[in-house]
Amino acid sequence: MNRVLVVDDEEDLLELVAYNLEVSGFQVDRAATGRLAVELADRKVPDLVILDVMLPDLQGFEVLRILRSREKTRAVPVILLTARGEESDVLVGFALGADDYVVKPFSPRELLARVRAVLKRARGEEGPRPAVRIGDLELDLDGHRVFRDGEEIALAPQEYRLLAFFAAHPNRVYSREMLLQQAWDPDVYVDPRTVDVHVRRLRARVEPDPNHPTLIETVRGTGYRFNARPGKG
Repeated sequence: MNRVLVVDDEEDLLELVAYNLEVSGFQVDRAATGRLAVELADRKVPDLVILDVMLPDLQGFEVLRILRSREKTRAVPVILLTARGEESDVLVGFALGADDYVVKPFSPRELLARVRAVLKRARGEEGPRPAVRIGDLELDLDGHRVFRDGEEIALAPQEYRLLAFFAAHPNRVYSREMLLQQAWDPDVYVDPRTVDVHVRRLRARVEPDPNHPTLIETVRGTGYRFNARPGKG
């Protein structure tokens, strides 16, 4: 049975999340403060932490930093909860080593799906993945190949990584910096504007009309969004 540490100072939300995890077969520890979360994680190392960003003592980012600095909890997956959903929060979280984030308000079903997906990745148990189909595109995620109407499209490795990330996270807006965090080699410095170049190249290969993209949409002043239902807003 997987142990999940839930950290949130909102009692009703803490109990709601804990209840849904418990009825789904998880063992749950609860903490309403950052200091208690660190203490519990040190005492009984969880398999996953659900961590609110806004806490009354230690901020969630500081809790995450502490967890990542200690040998016992360094590899424990962490899902951040943020009420604001601000880009800066997400970037800081990813930079500190968060594995995923969920913006409040959220549905318990969505959070459970994220928990299971993060745990599978952490255990390396994802197994063969089915092809992803978006409009007339098909992504073979295990074979790293892309097809349109059965014809293979040649993509450079970085273009494929970017497309695969978009396809795995549809209908969510990502800034250039967030895309660099998630779809580029973290050990290589890349100017954020390089993302624009790769998006243009990717559009030229996968969009029916690159001048009027319907798959990879520009969200002015923010970044890009992958439309999983091309032709619809």
